[in-house]
Amino acid sequence: MMEWLGFSCLLFGVLLRPSNTQNVVPDAALNCCEGDILLLLDSSGSVSSYEFSRLLRFLSELLLPFSLGQGQVRVGLLQVGTEPHLEFGLDAHSTQPGLQGALQRTRQLQGDTNTEAALTLAQGLLARTGAGDETKLPKVLVWLTDGVEPGVVDGPMAELRTAGVSVLAVSTGHGNYQVLRRVVTAPIESHLYFVDIDDISIITEDLREAIIELIHAEGLRVVEVSSHSAVLQWRPVLSANTGFYEIHYNSMLPGGGKGQPSGGASSGVQYHRRTLPGDASWIELSGLQPDTSYTASLNPKSNQDYLNTLSANFTTLPEVLSPAVVTVSDSGPDRVRVSWGPLQPEQVQRYQIEYGALPSGQVHMVMLHGHQNTTLLTGLKQETQYLVTISALYSTGKEKALSVKACTQEVLPALADLQLTPVGRDEVQVRWRGHEEGLRGYWLSWERGETEIPSRPASSSLYLLPGSLSTLLTHLAPSSRVCVSPVYRTARGEGLCCTTHTQTGLTLRTQTHTHTGLPALYWT
Repeated sequence: MMEWLGFSCLLFGVLLRPSNTQNVVPDAALNCCEGDILLLLDSSGSVSSYEFSRLLRFLSELLLPFSLGQGQVRVGLLQVGTEPHLEFGLDAHSTQPGLQGALQRTRQLQGDTNTEAALTLAQGLLARTGAGDETKLPKVLVWLTDGVEPGVVDGPMAELRTAGVSVLAVSTGHGNYQVLRRVVTAPIESHLYFVDIDDISIITEDLREAIIELIHAEGLRVVEVSSHSAVLQWRPVLSANTGFYEIHYNSMLPGGGKGQPSGGASSGVQYHRRTLPGDASWIELSGLQPDTSYTASLNPKSNQDYLNTLSANFTTLPEVLSPAVVTVSDSGPDRVRVSWGPLQPEQVQRYQIEYGALPSGQVHMVMLHGHQNTTLLTGLKQETQYLVTISALYSTGKEKALSVKACTQEVLPALADLQLTPVGRDEVQVRWRGHEEGLRGYWLSWERGETEIPSRPASSSLYLLPGSLSTLLTHLAPSSRVCVSPVYRTARGEGLCCTTHTQTGLTLRTQTHTHTGLPALYWT
């Protein structure tokens, strides 16, 4: 009983304690980020007034540290109800007191949870860019929902993600986890939260850090890494007239040690320095060693302000020598196409392709330039396995080879002719001509037309031996469709189909070859 009283007093204190954080701007504001944050807040009747007030307080604390305005962070609030309501747009508030006051004045809409309509409006809001934007700023949608029937949101959320918007979600109810995990942007563990409304404050820092990770603008980022190069990118903090950048980078010694200029010759660590103009925002570092860890630092040199040095670590990819992968496609009775990669024209002088039938066929050879990575091998024997070896000769004298087995296909001659002759009220004589070489038999299938016998099967089939060139089909309904296909060891050949009318004196003959099941019918 005393525990319950203590809890009640604590809860009462939480409800009545004035929210000082909504009016105070922290001394250490986060001047770290640049981008748009659109809050999608469930304001429908399924959310209680208590839950709604807690959600607003949570948003207040979540956004409090950010520096707002053009060139910083812009925040908008879109409420979900029967009709969406834009509480304030992205350009509405450039100061924390203004944003905090707007959150305090927000009133719940009630009504239905029409999230789909709100997302349509959100797409338009996030598609607009602020005045003077020359680059596409990062955009984040933070969806706060109680999880009660939000509607069909997969499609609109997918469109937002395709447009480059990062989607994060907070569910305070029993929301459908499968739906929410589909709509948020990866990684799910930092972009999707399920939390009780009374405990929502425990995710404030984690969610804020996730947002910062998406819109962080100051750090030195490694945006692309290969075996011999890396691209570094940063938020411009200078201009062409206010200073320049110094880039320092070098490989890292095993165990995390860094090479120094004085020790480069003996330690094998190469120390590099580059200077860039003040309006630069990226650089490509080339001539790097594969599978090597590097450290890089960016030092903005300004004649007006002191700016922090930024740093980043990265590891180049292991060197991949061509051919690393070989694929076989466009296989036919006398040809196969062989392709390989990666394409390395600057390093590979030429490729040598050798192929021969297994187990001991004559070996043939094809020479190709280093900028080619595919060839069609022709004049092959049908239904035969070949060993194909691709060898790359590098400009350094190094060679690498990779082999693959490729099989040609069996020749599958088409059916030569098909003739249907009615011999009775519901009987048809079927005759055909086919090629005997490699033939394993014939496959017949036919369908009934409209019939008054519900128990009769809708379709029937029959397999006949290779020597069969005709058969009598009985109990056919009017307008039955008959198809005959030659059967070979590996597959069916091209067949013919006719539709028969069981009337004496009529003969139906096909004039062109068609795939089994496709009509091309002519009366004769």
